[in-house]
Amino acid sequence: MSRQTAGRATGRTITFKRPDGGDVQGYLASPAVAEGAPAIVVIQEWWGVNDQIKGVADRLAECGYRALVPDLYRGASTVEEEEAHHLMDGLDFGDAVAQDISGAVQYLKAESKNVGVTGYCMGGALTLLALSNIPGLAAGVVWYGFPPLDYIDASKISAPLIGHWGTQDAFFNIDTVGELETKLHTAGVDVTFHRYLAHHAFANETAIGDGRIAGTQYDAAWSQLAWDRTLTFFGKTLWNA
Repeated sequence: MSRQTAGRATGRTITFKRPDGGDVQGYLASPAVAEGAPAIVVIQEWWGVNDQIKGVADRLAECGYRALVPDLYRGASTVEEEEAHHLMDGLDFGDAVAQDISGAVQYLKAESKNVGVTGYCMGGALTLLALSNIPGLAAGVVWYGFPPLDYIDASKISAPLIGHWGTQDAFFNIDTVGELETKLHTAGVDVTFHRYLAHHAFANETAIGDGRIAGTQYDAAWSQLAWDRTLTFFGKTLWNA
């Protein structure tokens, strides 16, 4: 299954290997010129691999990156908050990092020298865990999500990273964001956190109207600024690094 984006980037479902030899599916978006392009693992929100997160990969591919979204839920996705909770609670985060996300990194490294990682909400938490557990990542961008801070071994994070946080976020407290920032700085991590007068999921264009869950709200202006900062950061860290 594949799809074409604006005649430039192509997206398709692929199968790649976990380190333990198991198979994982994922959505791979490729730029018009894939040879020599750096790559980014894109980690889903708690909804699963839906059109919105595929769109993130497509957007990165339009900017010249190979972008792979590993299917952590094995084909399941939802638009219902209760079911999203159920799916997330059933996910083994340790296995997702050590096997699915690590396998995605290995797959991309076969053709890309530099590989980064980014994720949103649940995917933001997994991005931090990936940076502290998967060797060889070149950069990370975290979007409004973190695990319990005790789960992060900041001493093992060698890649530079940036984070995007909403000061009005009802799911990930901005005070705890400050604690995370201090923990990373204390460990010598090259980290920059950006704060926006925004709610949770401010970069998710589907978080609008009556269909959004309470406490979330898309903000086009802040989303664009965060995207601009993200692309500038990846441009500095993944190209010719």
